Amino acid sequence: MKKVKKFIMRRSLIYKTKVEYGDYTMNHIQGCSHGCKYPCYAYLLKKRFGVIKSYEEWCEPAIVENTLELLDKELPRFKEKIQMLHLCFTTDPFMYGYDEISDLSIAAIKKCNSYEIPCSVLTKGVLPKELIYCSNKNEYGITLVSLSESFRNLMEPNSAPYKERINALKYLHNQGFKTWISIEPYPTPNIITQDINEILNEVKFVDKIIFGKMNYSSRVTEYKSNNEFYNEMSLKVIEWCNKNNKSYHIKNGTFTL
Repeated sequence: MKKVKKFIMRRSLIYKTKVEYGDYTMNHIQGCSHGCKYPCYAYLLKKRFGVIKSYEEWCEPAIVENTLELLDKELPRFKEKIQMLHLCFTTDPFMYGYDEISDLSIAAIKKCNSYEIPCSVLTKGVLPKELIYCSNKNEYGITLVSLSESFRNLMEPNSAPYKERINALKYLHNQGFKTWISIEPYPTPNIITQDINEILNEVKFVDKIIFGKMNYSSRVTEYKSNNEFYNEMSLKVIEWCNKNNKSYHIKNGTFTL
């Protein structure tokens, strides 16, 4: 197992997110060991504002060591406002191979649940089986933009293998929890050629699909038919979800018809 080497303190933790399908969120880790190279918007933002100086520093996660203390202060104040608290939009609550991060995330989720606040989780890691002991109102998701391990090794070099992600998510589904998939950022054919229906059919058990284009990438704009491509993929997601009675959300700017 990997060890966290950096610890930081924060003055606040919970905030209202601007992510269109989100409510409130918290990021109790700074940086992300998965090292995604799409590029990663969270990394670009933190580097722009001088919080992170390099990609290498970003990939060395730092735990917010006063996370649980901050939650004790903030949860009573936010309790009546939060419909769903999301972990996380600028980091990952279950970084692959980091037990310390995973344990803190579970403790944070349990504390939120003790205030009757449900949590939504998104990861490129492996969702722990211990989550079955948390609230049955929680919702668990994984990011899945391909089934190709060579693509994952190239673009998400330190993340969990796709099969491990899917199997962990399916376990929670089988235990009665709501589960979802984020197919974002979805690559254009000049990056990888694949069938989106194969991805959808691999996770047919989930309750909801989020679909979004790949932003901030010159390779996407180099693909001249990128707008038409994302329109076509969006329609395929919508058709599949309607056929299989699934909820869905197409991210703003992805479907432009």
